[in-house]
Amino acid sequence: MGLRLLAGCFTGPLILILFSSLFLYSQQPPESNEIVPRAEREFRAVWVATVDNIDWPSRPGLSTLEQTREAIAILDTAVALNLNAIIFQVRPHCDAFYPSAIEPWSVYLTGTQGQAPNPYYDPLKFWIEQAHDRGLELHAWLNPYRAHHPKGGEVAATSVVNTRPGLVKKLENGYYWLDPAKNATQDYSFRVVMDVLMRYDIDGIHFDDYFYPYGDGNFPDDDTWAKYQAAGGSMQRKDWRRDAVNRFIYRIYQSIKERKAHVKFGVSPFGIWRPQNPESIDGYDQYDKLYADARLWLNRGWIDYWTPQLYWPISQVPQSYPVLLGWWLQENHSKRNIWPGMFTIKLARNVGNTEILNQIMVTRGFVPKGSGHVHFSMKAFLQNTDSVNIALKSGPYRRQALVPSSPWLDDLAPAAPSVTTVARQDSIVVSWTHDNSADVFRWVVYCKHAKTSHYTILNRNAREYRRHAAGCLGKGWAGYAGNGNRAAEPGPATGVSVSAVDRMGNESEKRFLPIQN
Repeated sequence: MGLRLLAGCFTGPLILILFSSLFLYSQQPPESNEIVPRAEREFRAVWVATVDNIDWPSRPGLSTLEQTREAIAILDTAVALNLNAIIFQVRPHCDAFYPSAIEPWSVYLTGTQGQAPNPYYDPLKFWIEQAHDRGLELHAWLNPYRAHHPKGGEVAATSVVNTRPGLVKKLENGYYWLDPAKNATQDYSFRVVMDVLMRYDIDGIHFDDYFYPYGDGNFPDDDTWAKYQAAGGSMQRKDWRRDAVNRFIYRIYQSIKERKAHVKFGVSPFGIWRPQNPESIDGYDQYDKLYADARLWLNRGWIDYWTPQLYWPISQVPQSYPVLLGWWLQENHSKRNIWPGMFTIKLARNVGNTEILNQIMVTRGFVPKGSGHVHFSMKAFLQNTDSVNIALKSGPYRRQALVPSSPWLDDLAPAAPSVTTVARQDSIVVSWTHDNSADVFRWVVYCKHAKTSHYTILNRNAREYRRHAAGCLGKGWAGYAGNGNRAAEPGPATGVSVSAVDRMGNESEKRFLPIQN
């Protein structure tokens, strides 16, 4: 069964759910003391990689219509799977998936670096608007130092390799890299990040694990090092490199909070900080080779969410998923959100769906409040619709979830909406208004029945929710039998409520309206 069939009754401009033919108050009745459980909280995100056309677009040079169709298919798949966030790569290597006065259009978009889409459009703006209209967060993923990837073909005249050669180092494997220790490099990449932040209505800025390049740590920066020493620098060379990256991470975080405090900053470092941390762990040493003191950034709270790439199976003892997750959690002194990265596409091919489901459940157990995870990459859900998608949708993703809140950024909930219910022929209609709809990113409709309850999460544009007597169950329904199979319909509703949720995940009060039969 493919995703189209799997989505089934989950499509439509408004999700149809709930009620039998009932007589309701058309006027808002007094508030009730009925208690309906809150919607689940879990960050369910996926990386959409553009480098080498891993996820989007499927190949360079597609028409604007083809690109937008592929983007919509990705976003609709995310909604059908009950995901709630997209981490979209907008800067694969000093290039842009948006119009920029700083860097050229990406070769992965049009096939020629520096060439704009034709007919012209702004891909990043398109992705943001389409994601938000579906209730999905959109995080802009940027690589801060990679200057050119061999998959990008020949180095173009518009490349930073040619326009800012003083910042760039050529590596032996065909890559080019910005020198992280140069102040001019930091200023250059800082300017790119701030440009995206200020011009676009994004929900997050995201860096991955590429700081200094992977390898043996022998980065060709003798000239920069000599200049530092000549100026009286006293740090050891490895400490000097780490200090450069530390300063950049701190600068980015502080500047995001100064300009748009609601935009989350997330980093997805290599999953191991250092071998023997904890003692059973072995593997690549990012501290000593990538010069990324990732533990420091987490300890000091220089991020809003932390996505260590825990790309190994649970039972792989030297790099065990739960062992590493537990270690990172104990380092979370600033109480930030911990949402680990999963190598979903590789796990599906090599280990199987059970491993994917178990990793999600392990994460929920370790982080019972505000859990989450990020899948690499979207291709796992586009190529395995008869396997991974169904396993997720019939298991841990059978209900929708709100993104966990970030109370250190904002803990002020929006006002509750004003709600009205009315019977129209064979359907029940719930409608609502809000005095400050600009403060609302999602709505949650809760329904209470005699023996159960359920909820449905709607996007920012929704103002009405209805269910015909013959309609299908909604996404948020919690009615499952003990064996995991769908239980019988919950029967007549006893009440309904609607809450407003802002972009920080803060949820308003729920004003419960009893329904008279």
